[in-house]
Amino acid sequence: MSEIESVVSSFKEGFSCSQSVVVPYAAHFGLSREVVLRISAGFGGGMGRMAGICGAVTGAFMVIGLKYGGVSADDKKAKERTYRHVREFANRFKARNGVITCKELLGCDIGLPSGMEMAKEKNFHTTVCPKFVKDAAEILEDLIDWD
Repeated sequence: MSEIESVVSSFKEGFSCSQSVVVPYAAHFGLSREVVLRISAGFGGGMGRMAGICGAVTGAFMVIGLKYGGVSADDKKAKERTYRHVREFANRFKARNGVITCKELLGCDIGLPSGMEMAKEKNFHTTVCPKFVKDAAEILEDLIDWD
């Protein structure tokens, strides 16, 4: 199964958007599934279901950080490379979906009871959100050099 298929499968299993995007890439960085699930747990639903930046996007940002992020405070080159890839990812996600915030992607604020009710009524978890996690994985596959 490819990482893209694994991302979609994880989301369909019930993991959050952020978890679903990060977990399939854990092995590339020698990280356990459990650790990555815990690290990414709070980012779903636009950061703890506050409808901010889409969890699929923040999951992708985590993967970019794992791949390109520096481990020393003075590694300006790694910081710039990471930020450049984050911006490029965001631009590509926006090109596909118009925005990167959960509230705007869904057309409701799932941080509010009325917004969550709407999301449940319209079954966004199965009708809308799978596209966002798949888009995130496709963009990552194209953006990151896995060699």
